[in-house]
Amino acid sequence: METHLLELLRERERIIADHAWRDRDAAGHLDALRDVSMAISAWVEANAGNIDARLLHFLENASYAKARAVLEARLGK
Repeated sequence: METHLLELLRERERIIADHAWRDRDAAGHLDALRDVSMAISAWVEANAGNIDARLLHFLENASYAKARAVLEARLGK
């Protein structure tokens, strides 16, 4: 369950870091960022009752790097 969230958070960071894509196709880049952000929000909504308070706080406040760090430490990845 949390592995999928971790993958989404990493994908979001990869998209943000891809400046060449952004410069080449700003609309496509923004669409991809929007899509992965919506997927993260949907995951949070679907799993809200099973997320510990600290992780939920980071996710609800879009502190995605902190959420990723928590998951990486927890999952050992």
